[in-house]
Amino acid sequence: MSVNIKILVQFSVSNTALEDAMAEYDELTVEGLVREIIDKAVACDEITAKLQDGPNTLEEYDQITQ
Repeated sequence: MSVNIKILVQFSVSNTALEDAMAEYDELTVEGLVREIIDKAVACDEITAKLQDGPNTLEEYDQITQ
């Protein structure tokens, strides 16, 4: 039997850590990063991550830091 689990995760990262992580991968989003982390830790059939607040892409990050 499958079980759906829905959570809200909030985390803070330093400016350089987020920029470095996102710059390493082309077109990486925060949503994608969260999906990858969860998928590596637990074998899931489906993972959905939805960003509610904050920059999701490197371009959005650059816009708010200028």
